[in-house]
Amino acid sequence: MLARIFQPARTAMQSGKAKTREWILEFEPASARALDPLMGWTSSTDMNGQVRLRFDSKEDAIAYAEKHGIPFRLHEPQQAPVILKAYADNFAYGRKQPWTH
Repeated sequence: MLARIFQPARTAMQSGKAKTREWILEFEPASARALDPLMGWTSSTDMNGQVRLRFDSKEDAIAYAEKHGIPFRLHEPQQAPVILKAYADNFAYGRKQPWTH
C-alpha cells in the first residue's frame, strides 16, 4: 500500500494556478481495474484508490504518512520557467520573424 505525495499541476485548460498550492497524499493502485463486459464500467477491488487527502504543506503530508506507518514516495513539483512578454514586442523593429497578417 504505497502512497504518493505530490503537488498537483495546473489544468491544461486554464492559465490560473487555483488548487495547486496544496499537497495531496493518494494511494497507488494495488490491483488493475477490470472492465464489466455488459455495461462497460470499470471496477476495482482496491478501496484505497478512493482516498485522497489534502494538506497545506509537504511537511504535514509526510508527518501524517510517517505517523500512520504508510510508505510513501515524494514527487517534488517542477517549476515552470517564467517568460516575460510584452504586447509591444509583437511590433518591435528588430523582430526576428515578419508580421504575417
